[in-house]
Amino acid sequence: MRKVLYIFGILSDADVAWMAQTGVRRRLGDGDVIIREGESTDFLIFMLEGELLVTTRRLGQIARLGVGEVVGEISLVDSAPPSATITASGNGLALFLDKTKLMHKLDNDAGFGSRFYRALAVFLADRLREARGSSAGNSAISDEMGISEDELDVGILDRVSAAGERFSRMLRTLSNNRISS
Repeated sequence: MRKVLYIFGILSDADVAWMAQTGVRRRLGDGDVIIREGESTDFLIFMLEGELLVTTRRLGQIARLGVGEVVGEISLVDSAPPSATITASGNGLALFLDKTKLMHKLDNDAGFGSRFYRALAVFLADRLREARGSSAGNSAISDEMGISEDELDVGILDRVSAAGERFSRMLRTLSNNRISS
């Protein structure tokens, strides 16, 4: 859940409302592949309920992702095909944000673009630190940094309350929208 707090702590209420109104909620069934390694994807995906498995052909399963995680973000940044397959583990619910619509918004709303890319950079930095900590066999990102895996960076702590409220508000907005399958 803390992953979405990084993003929603930086975005404005209007930004999150736009995402909720533009995105499509989709039910996920056990085993549904939402991103396939090597095949381009058209969506940025926010996990709302359930769990995802991340696998690669070379390494097998490399991660489990839960509520508040975002997938498809790396392909959004560099346009390369995904480097992993993302599969639903059990039933779930996700918000699919069309990349074409998102890119249009990023190109035409400088404020949104600035906040979105900053949020994405913070999110990706956290994911990198977490991966480096895991590869070193630590449960903490780095002993020398003094930040444990479940802690938020001090710079984002003051935004956590607002971020949590934004995520809750988005979920309420989405509950009024139709779910596609």
